[in-house]
Amino acid sequence: MRVTQSMLSANSLRHIQNSYKNLGKLEEQLTTGKKVSRPSDDPVVAMKGMRYRSQVVEVEQFNRNLSEVYNWMDNGDAALDEVNSVMQRIRELTNQAANDTYETKQRQAIASEVKQLRVHLESLANTKVNNKYIFNGSDTSAKPVDLSKVDKEIDLSAITADNAKDYALFAQDGKQLLWNDISGGFVDSNGTKVEIPVSGDYVAKEIGAVSVNQRDVDMEVTKGVNLNVNITPQNVFSLEFFSDLGDLVKTLESPETKGEDVSEFLGKLDGHVDQIISERAELGARYNRVEMVESRLLSQEIIAKSTMSENEDIDAEKTIIELTSQETLHRASLAVGAKMIQPSLIDFLR
Repeated sequence: MRVTQSMLSANSLRHIQNSYKNLGKLEEQLTTGKKVSRPSDDPVVAMKGMRYRSQVVEVEQFNRNLSEVYNWMDNGDAALDEVNSVMQRIRELTNQAANDTYETKQRQAIASEVKQLRVHLESLANTKVNNKYIFNGSDTSAKPVDLSKVDKEIDLSAITADNAKDYALFAQDGKQLLWNDISGGFVDSNGTKVEIPVSGDYVAKEIGAVSVNQRDVDMEVTKGVNLNVNITPQNVFSLEFFSDLGDLVKTLESPETKGEDVSEFLGKLDGHVDQIISERAELGARYNRVEMVESRLLSQEIIAKSTMSENEDIDAEKTIIELTSQETLHRASLAVGAKMIQPSLIDFLR
């Protein structure tokens, strides 16, 4: 085959162009720190990289979810801790007032403090985090307790089908009934219909007196695992809870009250305190689980980022050596090309 000057020149320029391409690729890798900048560089690495990156993003999102979980639980636990402290103070005052040596004015003074503590408990029940009420189940936009509605007496006979949706019915055992338009009557948590008028075992209150929302606030803490971050409001801030405190205030204010009348409330207060402690303990158990999930997510994040780095990131030392070698080859290619292309037939005709 006849090899011409143009063929040598073309081959030389092609090799120099490939050398520039390799230099450009190595320079881009050192600049970005990545093996590939586009899928065409290495489709397999690019495909694996998308999967690894999705895994990292997923773990990072779960970590952000955990921050919100901690926010809810920490605020919930802090509020319950203060509720417990307030209840201990109310019990202490009640125990003092149960002494028959106390006069009416002294008991009325205690009643004033208990009344203020009851209002403070209302504010604790209406605790907001990020502009959301944390003690009203999934209905985070409405406050769970309104003492003005709690203290308002409602006659059961005044409830009709026309206004029933504005009321909730409460039993002493904690059972609550809400109006259901579909069934045309009050239903319990199981959806069982209870016709009105109901028996005298129920107490009617306007909607909004205390929380009637029993749905949990769940947050996804890891793939397929949701965790309840709130407490059940009916277990702590129930109608019975605020009604008992209201009755205690009335008893202390009455001039006919005797010590034994006040001492009857000690058992009721102890029952509410036990319920608060129990709910706090259950919240603490879930908190411990969140900490274990956080530890697991931390390990997963480290592994996921390490795997993604091994797949995508360059070995800087190795790439620098390759770049140095390519620069040497490129210089040699330029030198050879210059020597080869320079001589021509014209040079020998002079």
